[in-house]
Amino acid sequence: MAWKAEPRTTRGGQPRYSALAITTALTLRAVFRLALRQTEGLIGSILTLLGLDLAVPDHSTLSRRAETLDVALPRPGSAPVHLLVDNTGLKLCGSGEWLFEKHGTRTRRSWRKLHIGVDADTGQILAATLTTSNVDDASQVSTLLDQAGPLASFTTDGAYDPDGVYGEVARRSPDAAVIVPPRSSAVPSDTAGTTPTQRDRHLQMISEHGRRRWQKAAGYHWRALVEADISRFKRVVGGGLRLRTDRRRGTEIALAVSILNRMLELGRPEYIRFA
Repeated sequence: MAWKAEPRTTRGGQPRYSALAITTALTLRAVFRLALRQTEGLIGSILTLLGLDLAVPDHSTLSRRAETLDVALPRPGSAPVHLLVDNTGLKLCGSGEWLFEKHGTRTRRSWRKLHIGVDADTGQILAATLTTSNVDDASQVSTLLDQAGPLASFTTDGAYDPDGVYGEVARRSPDAAVIVPPRSSAVPSDTAGTTPTQRDRHLQMISEHGRRRWQKAAGYHWRALVEADISRFKRVVGGGLRLRTDRRRGTEIALAVSILNRMLELGRPEYIRFA
């Protein structure tokens, strides 16, 4: 049965529950924003209602197995995608008010930064990575592009303006359009007069027609879709990370992405402009 782990053929302890069982439990935990003990109780209740005589993974097992659980993101297809990139902060949930009431002290609240890449056509989250709060946004472009596959375009905000971002995109998808608003202090490259880069062309159009006209011509407004996905992430899953190690938090993020993508597969609204 898939709920039970396959017999182990190498040295070491025998896991009792399969990856499917742990994934199911942690998925329900994320959807209903439960503590691990509450998740244990919910799984037990569901198995009882279904009349299944299966063991229930306890909260310690769920926490421990989250460290090594492999949750796959969508595999990139062969067709180029229009990738929208953004990031947001997620707070680390800790002892909080209980610690303050009992000991009269607070721990310093910390947080992590979530970087995501969204397919503009489907709304699916194709790439995601979690970093500490002091990591530069542009440094994560390579990680996101490795997950997303071939690109038709790459759109994000001005925090990703460094030249290295254009190089990373060109190295993987030479024909992809890079739509990043140059910073106010940006200057053209040395070859702008002879062989202008995409960034040079952006600067020229902004200089001649203004930033708003450039945004409309370049299609920069599509970036609002990734902001909507971040809002959906926080409304459905929450704005905090509840597990205690970075590897377990990575599993937490992968499960959240899987949940949101699955919800889109079940039903996505179609918008029609009529005015």
